[in-house]
Amino acid sequence: MSNLYDLAYDLEKGLRESEEFKALKSAYDAVMGDESTKNMFNNFRQTQITLQQKQMQGEEISEEEVEQARKTVELVQQNTEISKLMEEEQRLNTVIGDVSRIITKPLEELYSENE
Repeated sequence: MSNLYDLAYDLEKGLRESEEFKALKSAYDAVMGDESTKNMFNNFRQTQITLQQKQMQGEEISEEEVEQARKTVELVQQNTEISKLMEEEQRLNTVIGDVSRIITKPLEELYSENE
């Protein structure tokens, strides 16, 4: 049997060559190619990261922060390039989730034998 790491690198290569990844890369390049869209997207990502970090650290998120995040999301959703990027990211995440379920199937079967 092939080395599992070799198979993992083959999987990485397959991911990079997939239509889903190519579509995501194209959408990402479109967002990064326009300065105002890029700034809007970076602001959106920073808002997400900040709120996630607060949640992970058990810090409370203020009403002001929630309202600012809501406004940022609304603004981003109105931008067709960023919306396209988010759609393509979701498509790729679906594929990655499917692959993850396939990869972990032996573990699932092993632990479900005793049930």
